[in-house]
Amino acid sequence: MEKDSKIAGKIKAQITRFSHWLTEGFKRPDRKWIREILYGIQASQEVKLSDISRSLGEEISLIKTETRLSRNIAKSDLTEALNTRLIQGGKTRMGEDTVLAVDIGDINKPYAKKMEYLAEVRDGSTGESRSPGYWTLEVIAAQVEGEELVPLYGELYSQKARDFASENHQILKAMDAVAPQVGNRGIWAMDRGGDRGRLLEALLFRKLRFVIRLRGDRHLEWKGARRAAQVIAEGCPCAQERTIQLEKEGIRQTKRLTLGSQPVYLPGHLEPLTLVVVRGYGESPLLLLTNLEIADESGRDRILEIYLTRWKCEESYRFMKQAYHLEDIRLLSYTGLRNMIALVQAVFYFVSVELGRKLKLNLLLKKIYERAKRFFEIPDFKQYAIADGIYRILFGHRAGLKEEPPRPIGQLLFPFARLL
Repeated sequence: MEKDSKIAGKIKAQITRFSHWLTEGFKRPDRKWIREILYGIQASQEVKLSDISRSLGEEISLIKTETRLSRNIAKSDLTEALNTRLIQGGKTRMGEDTVLAVDIGDINKPYAKKMEYLAEVRDGSTGESRSPGYWTLEVIAAQVEGEELVPLYGELYSQKARDFASENHQILKAMDAVAPQVGNRGIWAMDRGGDRGRLLEALLFRKLRFVIRLRGDRHLEWKGARRAAQVIAEGCPCAQERTIQLEKEGIRQTKRLTLGSQPVYLPGHLEPLTLVVVRGYGESPLLLLTNLEIADESGRDRILEIYLTRWKCEESYRFMKQAYHLEDIRLLSYTGLRNMIALVQAVFYFVSVELGRKLKLNLLLKKIYERAKRFFEIPDFKQYAIADGIYRILFGHRAGLKEEPPRPIGQLLFPFARLL
């Protein structure tokens, strides 16, 4: 117990240090409640304010703590300011060819009635086509070779909100927040849905490098004619062979692929693009459109690896949903909901990036791993083990964020002795 208390104290110190950095320039009351929620999310592994409040261990009634946090988190929208700080911190960990993965997710609230701006989202987990809820958008940076994931941007939005324009607008808003900060570094990667004409034109106009998965019915200019991407793929020879290992739901699969490519253009644009065709990945060919230069077979390999790296980033949103029970969020205010998602993104940054910055923190991380491994084996996505280890160390500490009083030394001192 004493050993865990020491580790808990170190984790609290790191959360406080990170919170001070994250909220630099914020008003003092905002800095206080943000620090408390960052701690509470990790100490309770929940986003419910009741659980967060309980983890703080304040010497007042629980309802008063919860009411204070509820009032503060709904006061003003800090999403943009929090994202700006994450981008500023994360850009220092980016290389020239870091993958910038854009992912759109959803939070399903099938039984909610009074949450502000509830809209319809696709409920992939239950198989239903529509469910009340909210959309989320995140940008994660990742290296093709390496395990570190760096969250740069996270936002909750609803198509029923007054300031909502379109999904394309939300994606471009995220790009325009990240791109000016990172400069020419990074390769933007998106799945199907990122292949809309407006988004592709925006990427070309902003001179951003990209790898986008195309739907088969998207049209491109090929050999002087406008053709569907699927038709172009049918006429593309795929002589290059490649074997990859994929793991899904704990099952490892080996896939033998063949790759080919064709020079194409976006209709109405003169910038040369390349359509990379990958057969053997699924029933239909995998179609990847890019403006990266492909000189030989290794160039096609690189495009495939960039797209597969996007999968690692997809797992990050699954982690936030599962580790912190994101769909259990119960805030009624739209501003509060947006702030909570931005704060969960900040927690992910702390878990994924901050704890591994220095040697001393690596030693702390090792202790967190050890605490987690008492209960389960560490999975491939290490953030699950880190989050669980932090929770098991912090859970039950009545002092919350307060410093625990020193243990008595067992000696009786006269008043004048304390002055020596």
